[in-house]
Amino acid sequence: MTPLRLGARRSIDARRDLGPFLLDADHLTTHGVVVGMTGSGKTGLVTVLVEEALERGIPALVVDVKGDLANLRLAVPSLAPEALAPWVEAAAGDEDGVADPPVVAEAARLRAEGLRGWGIDEAALREFDQRAVVRIVTPGSDAGEPLHVLSALERRSPRWDDDVGGARATLAAAVSLVMRLVGRDSDPGRSREHALLSVLAERRLAAGQDAPLAALVAELLAPPIESIGALAIDDFVSARARKELAADLNTLLAAPSMAGWRSGASLDIGAWMTPVAGRTPATVLSVAHLDDEERQLVLGVVLEEVLAWVRRQPGTSRLKALVVFDEIYGFVPPHPASPPTKRPIVSLMKQARAYGVGVVLATQNPMDLDYRALSNAGLWVLGRLQTDADRERVLEGLGEGGRKSALGAVLKKLHPRWFVVRDARDERGATLLQPRWAMSYLRGPMTREQIRRARLERDSPAGGATASAAP
Repeated sequence: MTPLRLGARRSIDARRDLGPFLLDADHLTTHGVVVGMTGSGKTGLVTVLVEEALERGIPALVVDVKGDLANLRLAVPSLAPEALAPWVEAAAGDEDGVADPPVVAEAARLRAEGLRGWGIDEAALREFDQRAVVRIVTPGSDAGEPLHVLSALERRSPRWDDDVGGARATLAAAVSLVMRLVGRDSDPGRSREHALLSVLAERRLAAGQDAPLAALVAELLAPPIESIGALAIDDFVSARARKELAADLNTLLAAPSMAGWRSGASLDIGAWMTPVAGRTPATVLSVAHLDDEERQLVLGVVLEEVLAWVRRQPGTSRLKALVVFDEIYGFVPPHPASPPTKRPIVSLMKQARAYGVGVVLATQNPMDLDYRALSNAGLWVLGRLQTDADRERVLEGLGEGGRKSALGAVLKKLHPRWFVVRDARDERGATLLQPRWAMSYLRGPMTREQIRRARLERDSPAGGATASAAP
């Protein structure tokens, strides 16, 4: 496979130009960590990494916490100002909020110069547009593609026939989300109501049936089972408590806002990773519109599905798919904290390599990361870190040791859009990387309305090469 061309390489002392920075894609099977403060160019680097993977036929799932990586949808296959116009930010004080022609022209000029400086012309943009397809999925919203987040609960999966352990893990994550939505304890290890709902749902799913919430409400009122574990069902959860839970679930079902969680396609990682009309897919899972707890629970559901999908893949040493998580801060915290996202992420870091799935985790705040989990990463990409504490935390994770480390001195002096790269499978040791210009237009975090517009405009007959290249 052709290496990923990430940008330019220089010696660690910045004195020698070492030519293009070429990364063997298979090195990503040992996973990567990208760390850099705000303004370091971290998001641009992650965007370039995904673009390079797509060009080489490697599908990607991109978890976008802040809204920046939805910009992958804006790989406009033209350098003309009018093609870029809908996405250029208006000048400060512009009354109508629409960028004026001179502002658009300047943005297009900068983009064209930046791309051409890395040898990327319109032909290369069109070729990328014809090779790759980017979709944006927005759980709980119809701005992007809607997603039935509770499909592991309400829609039976074939996993119940051949991977009961994986099916139970995804069911538990979905039930946790339901419990959170009704204001109940969502911890599978502590909540009796969680256990009861899970038992009722698994009974139906294991028997080949779906487990819609409406059916579970009826079963809470008239249980089809007599006991749970060693206790009679009334001793485990009283009839009154079951009736209250059923009422809360019914209220949830009746709420118009619930439709966003239960509409759209089922959560199917395999489908997301399957080529579309010969084009390599990238699925951007945008959760910027959710609150912190909703993000934890939704991503817990999704990542459990990813883990179950990975474990069903054939073993290989080649990179077959990429999972990218931008801004991992708070999702893999140190022990003893254990949010719903931590278990599947740690498991992916330990196991996904054997199945050809690479995981890349990025953050601007390294202070609250479980570096014992991240120690499985073979590729570290380090941008500018402002504080001594941040640098020491990263160096500790790398085993470089402390403030007096030579690598720490380099990190302290890095300019924006420069990174120190240490690849455990590269005998040349640490080097510097200047990422190339991204083909995607990096306009900054996208709102739900902008995501909706990107989906509608680029999928319309007038949406340019993306629409015309589709069958």
